Amino acid sequence: MIRFIVLFVELCIICLSLGDYNEGSTSSYNDTNEVVHEDETYYTPQLDYKHPQWCHVLKLSNGEVSCSSPRGGHHRGSLGTRCLLSCVRGYKRLGPSSVQCMPNRRWSGSAICRKIRCHVLPLIDYGMYSCTRGFVVDSRCDYTCYEGYQIEGDRYRMCQEEGTWSGTEPTCADHDPPKLKCPLSRVKIAEPGKLTAMVSWDRPVAKDTADRALQVLRNGLESGSDFPEGIHVIRYKVSDQARNTATCKFTVHVEVRRCPKLKPPMHGYLTCSSDGNNFGAVCEYHCDPGFERTGFATRVCQLNRSWSDEAAQCVCEYVVRFIFKSQTLFFFFVKHLLFLLVMAIKTDVRSAGALLDQFYEKRRLLVVSTPDNANQKYRLQNIMLQKAECGLDLRHVTVIELLGTSPRAVGRIKEQRIDPEVVEGLRQALYISTAYFTMVLLDEYGVDRERFVNPTTSDELYSYVDEYLLTEEQLERLAMNRDFCD
Repeated sequence: MIRFIVLFVELCIICLSLGDYNEGSTSSYNDTNEVVHEDETYYTPQLDYKHPQWCHVLKLSNGEVSCSSPRGGHHRGSLGTRCLLSCVRGYKRLGPSSVQCMPNRRWSGSAICRKIRCHVLPLIDYGMYSCTRGFVVDSRCDYTCYEGYQIEGDRYRMCQEEGTWSGTEPTCADHDPPKLKCPLSRVKIAEPGKLTAMVSWDRPVAKDTADRALQVLRNGLESGSDFPEGIHVIRYKVSDQARNTATCKFTVHVEVRRCPKLKPPMHGYLTCSSDGNNFGAVCEYHCDPGFERTGFATRVCQLNRSWSDEAAQCVCEYVVRFIFKSQTLFFFFVKHLLFLLVMAIKTDVRSAGALLDQFYEKRRLLVVSTPDNANQKYRLQNIMLQKAECGLDLRHVTVIELLGTSPRAVGRIKEQRIDPEVVEGLRQALYISTAYFTMVLLDEYGVDRERFVNPTTSDELYSYVDEYLLTEEQLERLAMNRDFCD
């Protein structure tokens, strides 16, 4: 009996050493070659280290498997084989670094290779970036800035094997100053009878690649101001939001044309307007008691820095009376001859065409237009025209004055009035603006030959008419009567 008991115990020990029937699991691979386990019932056979394929061949997607077998050679699945698991660049291993083929015909563990990704880079202000391979390892992201901005910091970043980006995030800064261009420097002549000149210019416009709305600051008088005599520097400055600045400047030179100072007449004195000898200044001659003035009463400082007419003189009254009596009849005849010539013109017409038709092929016209009677240029021109009346008549030039604006416009030819509707019609027909002083010279055919926007001396008017409007026959006749107006 004891012998049977001992035999039974020995058999049990042998069975335990060889293994029992038990439940286990086998391993397989899914589509990604990752190791997965499926529960099943299997029988563990007797250990055999010489069996060439005890465990299945181990594979690792996006990785490498390096095995060493007790049998050596190319055996990669025999019992006791140890395999080292590693992933290619850009992938990270999840699981053990090594596994071993176990007696239960299973590997001691499993691993997978997961792609390494860096976090999504944030956008930068006033710039952008572009990447070669997205946000995976070895992808390069290059930064660029919008027009007008410059990059500060790293120009590119690399996704590293640790899943982090190299370098630091750059910024886009505005270093380009705005562009500002000033008007050209200019020289202006002071207006007639004034020591100032009104100067206007277009305000400079600033441009900037980064900012759209820019405020331009001025240092100096503004456009449209009256500038006194001298050189004036006008500066402009502009700044963008990044405090980049741009400046420009130009000069305004106001020149006052001056004539030589007049000497008072012997036995008399002078009174002058404005500064006395500046362009447009009018000087009047006065005589002491017992003396009378001969010659022109006033002289005007002209643009060419010379005085109009000749200097007046103060002579004894008795001498003047004797000379005057001998010439009274002659001047009376001339005055009334000119008056009769004017009276022959009909000014009570209703249209500009009817008025102009009376002069066709007979007379030349000098049309003088002014916004108002107080206009400084008109007043100066009127003085010079009064002295040129005789010379213009010799050249068959009639002066038509258009004064004021509608509905108070007034027209006249010497003392004869012109209807306001005719005044408006003349301005429209001759394209004359009511905003400023203008003179238009028409030939005997009504053709616009010259325009003047500044006062013109009688000598300048005579010179233009003689050179461009008179025929040779008319010039000869004019030469014979040149002393008529002296």
